[in-house]
Amino acid sequence: MKYNIIILCFFFCSFGLTKAQNIYDLPENQIQTRWASAENWKGEKGRGGMIKAGRKGSPSFDLKAGMTKTLARVTNSSGMVRRIWLTISNRTPEILRGVKIEIFWDDAETPAISVPIGDFFGHGLAQMKKFENALFASPEGKSFLCFAQMPFSKGMRINIVNTTDKEAKMVFYDVNYTLGDKFDKNSLYFHAYFNHQPYTTLTKDYEVLPKVKGKGRFIGANFSVIPNKEEYTKAWWGEGEVKMYLDGDTDYPTLCGTGTEDYISTAWSLGEFSNQFSGCTIADEQKYQYAFYRFHIPDPVYFYNDMKVSIQQIGYTTDQGIVTKMSNMKTKFYQTNGKYELVDFTKENRYLFFERSDDYASCSYFYLSTPENGLPIIQTNK
Repeated sequence: MKYNIIILCFFFCSFGLTKAQNIYDLPENQIQTRWASAENWKGEKGRGGMIKAGRKGSPSFDLKAGMTKTLARVTNSSGMVRRIWLTISNRTPEILRGVKIEIFWDDAETPAISVPIGDFFGHGLAQMKKFENALFASPEGKSFLCFAQMPFSKGMRINIVNTTDKEAKMVFYDVNYTLGDKFDKNSLYFHAYFNHQPYTTLTKDYEVLPKVKGKGRFIGANFSVIPNKEEYTKAWWGEGEVKMYLDGDTDYPTLCGTGTEDYISTAWSLGEFSNQFSGCTIADEQKYQYAFYRFHIPDPVYFYNDMKVSIQQIGYTTDQGIVTKMSNMKTKFYQTNGKYELVDFTKENRYLFFERSDDYASCSYFYLSTPENGLPIIQTNK
């Protein structure tokens, strides 16, 4: 219990979004608490649960194919989204990737967040899993829960969008927010970016977060990886290093990790675990697929002009049978010869690391000084 309280206090202080407040303190400026749900769509005062004379009348709704539904909306007020919870009866892979959450801040024309619900809420590979961390949770693997604090200055709008040709049935939700919160010039807007490449490009780093301009803080990301076993058998896929380019970096980043599993705080391959700031929710050796996350909450990553985040696709093997098969397919291997360089194994009988092309998807989270980020909105229901 003591540990959880420390984490909660640190969470509020470290984001720099609001002053630390004791759980028993009442705000002086009369901040108002609101819930938007299917029982009170607009979160209006004194108008919750009015259907069927106050009995249980509208707990959920069906999201038809192609439909967009506004879950919560605020105009002409500052405030903070503090918790988002929802669930859907048919939580199939098609729904998890094809139903999106979109969030707009203030008077923005483009969303700060436009991400499939599975990926945004931490369910990698379009698979529901039981987990809990500092920002997201699914207590029994049946729901979607976000605790990230999301301030706004003038208003907000949260939509759910069904891009599939299937109906998403029985959508239950709560958006818990406050009105009247006061923020200073250093307060930032919450953003998220989704990317998916079924086949990454050899020797070209996968973009976790394309370059964004402005002041902000990178919070972290969750990843879904399906290694290409047809091309590389089951050779280890996770030698790629995470790179963060800060404030004018060009050819080389300021921040560079040492390997994929190292980035999420473990080592020597990946197994399933769920911690506050890093974890691996799926490590399926039979299906050969992985989902994992890392949040930079105790170790902040700030930027003041621009930022980009990428990860390499590099593998490793010492299995001669695997090497022989891949060499027949002209896989490019690294050879150590004073420096690392690409060599053709069909001509060089040495091997260490090799370039890969795998199926990568990710959702990155960051705070930015502006309500819009200028990044492309990727359409996908796969």
